[in-house]
Amino acid sequence: MGKYFGTDGFRGEANVDLTVEHAYKIGRFLGFYYGNQKTDGRARIVIGKDTRRSSYMFEYSLVAGLTASGADAYLMHVTPTPSVSYITKIDEFDCGIMISASHNPFYDNGIKIINGNGAKMDASVENQIEAYIDGLTDEIPLATKENIGRTVDYASGRNRYIGYLMTLATRSFKNMRVGLDCANGASSTVARYVFEALGAKVYVINAEPDGTNINEHCGSTHIEVLQKYVTEKGLDIGFAYDGDADRCMAVDDQGNIIDGDKILYMCGKYLKQKGELTNDTVVTTVMSNIGLYKAFDRCGIKYEKTAVGDKYVYENMITNGHSLGGEQSGHIIFSKFATTGDGVLTSLKIMEVVLESKQRASDLFHDLKIYPQLLVNVKVKSKPEAKDDPDVQKKVAEITEALGEDGRILLRESGTEPVIRVMVEAKTDELCNQYVYQVVDVLKANGHCI
Repeated sequence: MGKYFGTDGFRGEANVDLTVEHAYKIGRFLGFYYGNQKTDGRARIVIGKDTRRSSYMFEYSLVAGLTASGADAYLMHVTPTPSVSYITKIDEFDCGIMISASHNPFYDNGIKIINGNGAKMDASVENQIEAYIDGLTDEIPLATKENIGRTVDYASGRNRYIGYLMTLATRSFKNMRVGLDCANGASSTVARYVFEALGAKVYVINAEPDGTNINEHCGSTHIEVLQKYVTEKGLDIGFAYDGDADRCMAVDDQGNIIDGDKILYMCGKYLKQKGELTNDTVVTTVMSNIGLYKAFDRCGIKYEKTAVGDKYVYENMITNGHSLGGEQSGHIIFSKFATTGDGVLTSLKIMEVVLESKQRASDLFHDLKIYPQLLVNVKVKSKPEAKDDPDVQKKVAEITEALGEDGRILLRESGTEPVIRVMVEAKTDELCNQYVYQVVDVLKANGHCI
């Protein structure tokens, strides 16, 4: 990770950690960098945003920077992150930019940069952007006269993405009662239209964004809202997205949560039965539940583990040719159809499994035993110092030995926040709680906590 760019772009509180000046300089650099690679000197860059209030401010600042460097900026307006990835690749843009802080509260925002292949930008380019922001490189010349860039309305790109999603369904959704929690975010411009076009009876909540209510007690990070809604309405299934709709969590007909691990299990097993799980392998992160791996072993499915972040999952998938991967948090990648996590696409693939199996969603997990898991985020002064503290490492080793093959402990630094994440899986909730807080107590005692 760099000074500004983490595992999922440049993220922070709007006009505190991430300012309009940062956005302007990012636009200036990208317009110049890609313009130098074109014979006519004019880069084409597409921009999308989520619904938080500051997204408009950052959009205008990015456009000012891009056009001042001679690039043309194409605006998709409010749209999911995966739609920007899709359009960047399909329409051969030099790069794409998504303005979003994903599942964070409305006062945070972020700038995600997407390369010409529709994937997360290479760290080498992000490092060059950081150097320019900090004034460590030569100033970029301003475009003049007819070389100044222009702004183009590109809402049609979002509509083409919607059309693409519709082509991926293998069956009609007729007679299926589906709940959608749009998190008052970007999926509110897409999800309903896809499901209605495919014939579902759609029940939508949290699709009235006002700039400050994105992710607020709704969406994939507050799945309990959709659980209650699905059971009260007697729906067949429900899907909850995050602010920029690159992740999906689901709720079955009994109100049970279908998290990313369960999605990987049901889709992995289904694809293997069809002979479409490339290399018979699913790519996970280190956060996936030990119960998922035991279930994969029983199914004859191999798996690989990466660092947390769908960026790393996708890199592994592309390097090794795997077709399915994702995170427990609901970032799921189907590499045959997308280059990044895509919440609405994931919900369509879940519908495919349910419909093709001719079972209720709640009947698809009998062979999967998820171990109790507890994750606690601890705000710290220095992530490396806290994680590498000898007393902390000693406690982690003790817990690892005590758990044996019936659980595990994971200590890792957040890629987007000043926190250490302490996670324990064990046979019981009591053991999880006991071991997690033993580590937290050591972090506190040694003065690492804020």
